[in-house]
Amino acid sequence: MLKPVLLILHQEHSSPGRVGQTLAKLGYPLDIRRPRFGDALPDSMDEHAGAVIFGGPQSANDNEDFVHREIDWIGVPLRDKKPYLGICLGAQMMARHLGACVFPHPQGHAEVGYYPIRPTAAGLTVCAQWPDHVYQWHREGFDLPAGGELLAEGDAFSVQAVRYGTGFALQFHPEVTHAMMYRWLTRGAHRMELPGAKQRHEHVADRAVHDLASRNWLAAFIDHWIGIGDKPGHLPAEQPTPPAAPVMRTRRPTIAPPRRTQRNAVRPATGSVQA
Repeated sequence: MLKPVLLILHQEHSSPGRVGQTLAKLGYPLDIRRPRFGDALPDSMDEHAGAVIFGGPQSANDNEDFVHREIDWIGVPLRDKKPYLGICLGAQMMARHLGACVFPHPQGHAEVGYYPIRPTAAGLTVCAQWPDHVYQWHREGFDLPAGGELLAEGDAFSVQAVRYGTGFALQFHPEVTHAMMYRWLTRGAHRMELPGAKQRHEHVADRAVHDLASRNWLAAFIDHWIGIGDKPGHLPAEQPTPPAAPVMRTRRPTIAPPRRTQRNAVRPATGSVQA
């Protein structure tokens, strides 16, 4: 029997969407945890095939205990050379773990809706075909971590997909189903007032054009991603050495000072609705 994939969510009723559906179709059990609400994270990946941290309304710069714990915990799958995938907030958490900055757009722009991305040469080694537009819901981005490979780039936020060893970070949301999109449009309607955000009718019209390519890409990507822990040939020739994984604790007695520069000021409700 295949080992489960650990899925980390940030809202009480969040769904892993198409990522969960794709993994389930491949036969992987899903171990869903919500550290924000007290769920513990494992000290090693011995009992899991991989791990995914999804998005949420939080910022990777927030001075919340569970945010710090998740950022630190990303060292566990990187250390154990197991597949890690960060989506939106989960991508920015990986960037923070690796020492990169997470920051708002200098002109205050947001990406809410479908926006173009371009795969790099490295990205084409992961998937031969990429969608030319992907679904986004964020107003913070992140720098390319030292030792990371840029897999896809965008316009307003240049870093869209990154690989670091067995870890992958996606700024966009390939997991969003049709029903999830409509929930986000309803519960996060105020986000469409942000500079650069697409309007509701554009989300709906663009999904009809771009969703098939995104769905096909996700199936190919997950097949590649979940195999990297068992198939050395999927890994880059030179593996970076990740930061040491911490000794995991369910709770910390104190909250460590935020690891941020002035550029990384806390921004409320920066990410996806995740409902």
